[in-house]
Amino acid sequence: MTSTAAAPAVPPSRALAPDVLIAGGGLAGATLALALKQGGLTPLVIDPQPPAETLAPTFDGRSTAVAFSSFRMLKALGMGEALTPHACRMDRILVTDGRHPGAASAPPSPAFLRFDADEIADRTDGEPLGYLIENRRIRLAQAEAMSRAGVDLRAPARLTDLKLERDRVTARLDDGTAVRAPLVVAADGRGSAVRAAAGIDTVGWGYGQSGVVATVRLEQDHGHVAHEYFLPAGPFAILPLTDRRASLVWTESTRRAEALKAASDAAFLSHLRRRFGEFLGQVTVEGPRFVYPLSLELAEALTGPRAALVGDAAHGVHPVAGQGLNMGLKDVAALSEVRVEAARRGEDIGSSAVLDRYARWRRFDNVTLAAGFDGFVRLFSNDLPPVRLLRGLGMAMVNRVAPLRRAFMQEAGGAAGDLPRLLRGEAV
Repeated sequence: MTSTAAAPAVPPSRALAPDVLIAGGGLAGATLALALKQGGLTPLVIDPQPPAETLAPTFDGRSTAVAFSSFRMLKALGMGEALTPHACRMDRILVTDGRHPGAASAPPSPAFLRFDADEIADRTDGEPLGYLIENRRIRLAQAEAMSRAGVDLRAPARLTDLKLERDRVTARLDDGTAVRAPLVVAADGRGSAVRAAAGIDTVGWGYGQSGVVATVRLEQDHGHVAHEYFLPAGPFAILPLTDRRASLVWTESTRRAEALKAASDAAFLSHLRRRFGEFLGQVTVEGPRFVYPLSLELAEALTGPRAALVGDAAHGVHPVAGQGLNMGLKDVAALSEVRVEAARRGEDIGSSAVLDRYARWRRFDNVTLAAGFDGFVRLFSNDLPPVRLLRGLGMAMVNRVAPLRRAFMQEAGGAAGDLPRLLRGEAV
């Protein structure tokens, strides 16, 4: 892996000519680079953040529920050895509709859902529903894998003068280096500059909510169970981590979330204990708190002239179901497979015909999931009695109908539909 600080100087008059130019070296962009490299293509990754900052524990406090199919993919790309010691199995998910703080220690609500990995073990070879992994661990594993694979990462660096021409992409780095490629991929997040350059608009809205994220140490073992409590202000999730820890995603109004971040340690812990309850004993906060505003942002198209979108550049969703990164990894698996197969057939990998194959593969899944998560948030983020009755009946029905429950688990695990090879654990 190289960076602008360590890479040999490239004269401005000499152009870099990768097969694919990737804007953004985050979780989706780095994974795409590894997949393309495995398939015999030459990616160039440009990221504005210095690697030392993105790999620091203070950069990203979130943890991700990595679906079992996504974990197969990460292992197929050479990250299994680095991630396995830090991946906590999620064998069961308990979803409860609550009304008051301390729902975790209250008597069980009649409105609840229970998802158990044992119910679909015959279809998953005994894999869990997913694995909880801290984002910083994924970033470190990606950095190591990119270094071993010889992926060219230029960071910190920015693209300037990006032009999406009829037969190629041209750009310049902020150090003057010219770049020419048949395709550029936008993996540069919600405010994607590449998406804007491709003329792709977005639709979406804010929820007036933010997620407060913190890591806590537990007095009692979590038993590999993930808990999600739907309270009127938003969901409160307790997600199991290794070493008897848990990641909390505590949704509140944005004003209250910022107040919680600014509160003293004692005040924050007092509020947390009221929310958390006592079913796992005493909890202690480890590390800093983070606050992330929550919104929906969906690109109106997944492709443009010589451009493709993946990850948050294509779809930013509410974390209510923990599927944001998994959606991005599905994008990466589909895009890399389409591009590698096109290259092996001698096709122009940036042509509209090849880009359309990717868009057709991913468009329906992205739109339906984004709409489903949005509806879920609206259904649960209120306390109107008729709505509470409706969702209680719905949860009870799903809980009693085993085939429906298993279908939800298959979908959440990323094992439904036409799967790319990487999501089956195979090389691209």
